[in-house]
Amino acid sequence: MIEELKLNLFRIEIPLPKTPLKYLNAYVVRSAEKNLLIDTGLNHEACLTAMRSGLKEIGVSLDHTDIFITHLHADHYSLVSQLATPATRVWFNRPDAEIVESWDGLEWMFDYSSRHGFPVDRLRPALAAHPASKFGSEWNPEFKIIADGQQLQYGDYTFICVETPGHTLGHTCLYEAEKRILISGDHLLLDITPNITCWADDRNPLGSYLKSLEKVVELDVDLVLPGHRRLFNDHRGRIQELQDHHQRRLNEVMNILDGSTLCAYDIASLMTWDIRAASWDHFPVVQQWFATGEAIAHLRYLEEMGQVERQTHDGVIQFHKTERTLEAEYLTTGQVSNSQ
Repeated sequence: MIEELKLNLFRIEIPLPKTPLKYLNAYVVRSAEKNLLIDTGLNHEACLTAMRSGLKEIGVSLDHTDIFITHLHADHYSLVSQLATPATRVWFNRPDAEIVESWDGLEWMFDYSSRHGFPVDRLRPALAAHPASKFGSEWNPEFKIIADGQQLQYGDYTFICVETPGHTLGHTCLYEAEKRILISGDHLLLDITPNITCWADDRNPLGSYLKSLEKVVELDVDLVLPGHRRLFNDHRGRIQELQDHHQRRLNEVMNILDGSTLCAYDIASLMTWDIRAASWDHFPVVQQWFATGEAIAHLRYLEEMGQVERQTHDGVIQFHKTERTLEAEYLTTGQVSNSQ
């Protein structure tokens, strides 16, 4: 589906076969001089067909088109290897570009997941069959690295690059201040909650994401163009919903740890998830993995706040409430929670 949203600003719906997301919103700015394509899709024949068909319908040639990638995830980045020409500038943020350029497989991910209790013997085949693995980019083009606050001019649109780390280390939105348009990638989504996962113990992605929400709430926006699902208008209302969601999640994790010492995988199994499955054991393995990553993100945030701490038992990291937290709870409720 192709839709002209504003004069010379288009949305092309790119299918994402066999994924829960169903499709990507790719955006195109058409200009007499050079066009701009924002996000691409998986390196999949269905994505390539939809993209080429959409660009042809609106009269856009790839020979005169630059590409902006909001973040490194395969559904936004991977098709760039089929679309970039020698004349294409591929705009990308530095943190995500460094990850893409130094990518050396998933072994480190398996090791990290195992240390947080995930059964890696089930994870390996599941990730190998995942569309992000099967339909990744064939090669990496030369990137034009963007900076926070940098302006990109295409036709009548002047975009400001807005760094919004959280969903990925370098996720970046585009903001058109005069027209009050925010191209939000996966930073703001309306129908689903952006996935905030943690796969490194020296990072605090949820903390970064919440700071990025505070940054974007200050922008004057009339129209949000997200990476998936429906377009929307009230970005401040959606930001409040996302902030409330994560506060509920943090409270839920703390309640799960009431009297318990658990690894992230076990904590994730006790959290509430919006997925059609009879129980945690019936979740698809990849969804269990994403859920565990989200649990780790919330645990790392709580760890940074001094509310939980970790211990290692038989090589598996476990979490429990800190003494400071237990003392504060006792002063508030008069009850003792022995989680250690």
